[in-house]
Amino acid sequence: MHMSKLKTLDTAALALVIVGGLNWGLVGFFRFDLVAWLFGGMDGVLSRVVYALVGLSALYLIWIFRKLARK
Repeated sequence: MHMSKLKTLDTAALALVIVGGLNWGLVGFFRFDLVAWLFGGMDGVLSRVVYALVGLSALYLIWIFRKLARK
């Protein structure tokens, strides 16, 4: 799939999964949760929204890649 053909939802999901991956890298290497720091702690409403969106994005991308693999 060529990058210019990605739909808006695909691009947003990919961006969120990248943010989540980078955040987990920061947590693993430096014990620093950037999302929590930016959005009011791990229990903050905005942090939880971001975490939920990252998780939903990962599920969406799994579905997309399974769909592509069947072709």
